[in-house]
Amino acid sequence: MTQSTEPTMCPFDFSAGLEFDPALAELMARDSITRIRLPYGDGAAWLITDFEGVRQVTTDQRFSRAAIMGHDYPRLTPEPIVSPESINVMDPPHSSRLRRLASQGFARGHVERMRQQIVRLADTLLEEMAEQGPPADLVQHLSNQLPQQTIYDVLGIPREDWARMQEYARQLLETGPDSRETAANAKAGLRSYFLEQVEQRRRTPGNDLISALAAAKDGDDVLDDEELAVMALTLVLSGQDTATCQISDISYLLLTRPELMEHLRSRPESLTDVINELLRYIPFRKGVGIPRVALEDVEMDGVRIRKGDFVHVSYLTANRDPKRYPDPDVIDPERPPMPHMTFGWGGHRCIAVPLAMAELEVAIGRLVERFPTLRLAVPAEEIRWDTETIRRFPLELPVTW
Repeated sequence: MTQSTEPTMCPFDFSAGLEFDPALAELMARDSITRIRLPYGDGAAWLITDFEGVRQVTTDQRFSRAAIMGHDYPRLTPEPIVSPESINVMDPPHSSRLRRLASQGFARGHVERMRQQIVRLADTLLEEMAEQGPPADLVQHLSNQLPQQTIYDVLGIPREDWARMQEYARQLLETGPDSRETAANAKAGLRSYFLEQVEQRRRTPGNDLISALAAAKDGDDVLDDEELAVMALTLVLSGQDTATCQISDISYLLLTRPELMEHLRSRPESLTDVINELLRYIPFRKGVGIPRVALEDVEMDGVRIRKGDFVHVSYLTANRDPKRYPDPDVIDPERPPMPHMTFGWGGHRCIAVPLAMAELEVAIGRLVERFPTLRLAVPAEEIRWDTETIRRFPLELPVTW
């Protein structure tokens, strides 16, 4: 295969509902590896779009995330979202060590206790919505509240600090050209806050996740204060961001595709499989995330990626690869279970997947059960969508029943 090295400018600013970004679809159809330029950062990058290519890059140690630090790497936001200390920009064996320790906080017993908290919270939130009566905004009553309160509860963040956490998270995810200083200050504020929380839990442990992570051991190895603070910061950002968007997105699809809602109502045992199919289908973010750097020349699909080149992967296109998923643009609730890339892949797959899936299963399962006649209160075309951040989700979901 011959490959043009002339980069394609990719703003990746498409925000039309849950339609797939036509720019991504065009790049995917053109080649499995293309050269792109993003709105921020220095220079161009390679974009890998097919499932097998993404799997290779995310598991091949010749591609390093740690090597991006200190560089103005190609990205969608003015301020880089990640910190140098974050597990998201570490390579093995350092990242493997942190993941091994952090995974103890998501052991089956811990997750089951979290699930019980999530069930109680979901039932409370849905009962409050029922008492208020229709029409009601599902985003306000469920999508925003459940993930935020869950992650704050499991981390043991005092209620009086919740509003500050929400504001920090919003500031970090903005894409506007004037948001860089605000985002940098938000990142510094979160880091400082969690360092204080970690010191407090060291002195007075509780039943929260920070205390559990502080107690995690692998022989004599433990997480130090800085590592634990950054871990908590990462969980706050990803814990509320991903689940909030996905509860809203999944609810939107169920509300606009009656056959899917009916499938879940008639076959509640299929909940987890249906959620995974919807997670595969949903374009949950815009464009791309954190790149990697090639540590040596690598040949992929007839393309020579040079040492020092930035390499982005698209989990969105990987999830729509027809070589892996027949009819990938179709939501098939009967599709045989097959791992998707919505939570990442390889050494940077989200460590909090058990918690995220518990939230989605409880939120959607309880919603469908509690409101058997739930439907949109406005035409679907009147739904307003986020256009200010890298996320894809409805700002509101007016429903009736």
